[in-house]
Amino acid sequence: MTDLNHGPLDGIRVLDLTRVVAGPYCSMFLGDLGADVVKVEQPDTGDDTRGWGPPFAGGESAYFLSINRNKRSLALDLKSKRAVELLRQLIKVADVVIENFRPGTMERFGLAEQDLRKLNPRLIYASLTGFGANGPMSDWPGYDLIVQAWGGLMSITGTPDGEPVKVGVAIIDLVAGLMLGKAVTAALFAREKIGVGQRIDTSLLEAEVASLINVGSNYLVGGKVPTRWGNAHPNIVPYQNFKTADGYLVIGVASEVIWKRFCQAIGRPNLTDDARFANNSLRVENRTKLIALLSEVFLQRDNETWFKLLTAAEVPCSPVQTIDQVFQAPQVLHRDMVMEIEHPTAGTVRMAGIPVKFSVTPASLRLPPPLLGEHNEAILSNWLGMSAEAIDELKKEKII
Repeated sequence: MTDLNHGPLDGIRVLDLTRVVAGPYCSMFLGDLGADVVKVEQPDTGDDTRGWGPPFAGGESAYFLSINRNKRSLALDLKSKRAVELLRQLIKVADVVIENFRPGTMERFGLAEQDLRKLNPRLIYASLTGFGANGPMSDWPGYDLIVQAWGGLMSITGTPDGEPVKVGVAIIDLVAGLMLGKAVTAALFAREKIGVGQRIDTSLLEAEVASLINVGSNYLVGGKVPTRWGNAHPNIVPYQNFKTADGYLVIGVASEVIWKRFCQAIGRPNLTDDARFANNSLRVENRTKLIALLSEVFLQRDNETWFKLLTAAEVPCSPVQTIDQVFQAPQVLHRDMVMEIEHPTAGTVRMAGIPVKFSVTPASLRLPPPLLGEHNEAILSNWLGMSAEAIDELKKEKII
């Protein structure tokens, strides 16, 4: 842990009204970069993910701990008009507000964008929904699994003869959260030039459609509906896993130069002269014959032997590692991708590290994921200058 608090977003105040995964992942990204993130939660219950376990540590779910570091928690009952008024005061001094309510919810609170703009013309208002802020599906509730299904990702994930499957993590939540975080930083940059804030609006669906990249383009350009390829690639061959004598090895032959090195390394240099496999397009066309041939070759040796041979030949490859192997790997540890911080109830908490490194304004792990309402007094005092007596009155009224 570092005691620096001078990340690239140092001094930026973020009011985080989000819960579950996509929004909190976005605000954690901003917090890692130095922003002062205040997470507004419903008293007594808090963010849904606080209950998503086991496992739990010190009463906190591992799920919640994974996406809520570098934030302070303010428990605020938004069913109360007094609480909404407090929120309006916080918005006045915030740089960014992030919300992932269903469309219309902020308006029902009396916090429509035009109202917020009157309170704070420099405010960046970031909205994240399931299917979009408007349109015929705008009122659909959106969880990652639902959007993975509706947006097509599940239709291309899984084995060709198996059922559609979801990605092993809530990948669309994460992609949408990162896209929104990137957009927030861009809007903050724009504000320095134009002097005013703006609204940012995205959704899980839009993040997913954008993330279909080459597979989506294959359909848009070629007109053929993509299907499931398992661990193979629709446009590159060989680019998949192969069974070895004692396990599985993933191979990535992504260029003609690598193809030549690959053929030498596996002891089949004659394949480079085979007209059926002369270039990637032909290898894709003759995929079935080539994969059958290579499958026989890889069964002849164990994982470690193949890995050493291919690595020495500079052919991209990897064994399929388990999660425990990943978090114990020397490279992961060297890059500080396992970090520790002391938590008030869970003790020492290990978590995945910060994936971006800055040479001058480093991102940092400053705060553990907060207890529900842990920072009520500090936030109201720091952001609004409220007295201890006024804060005690809010407690008595159960507003915080």
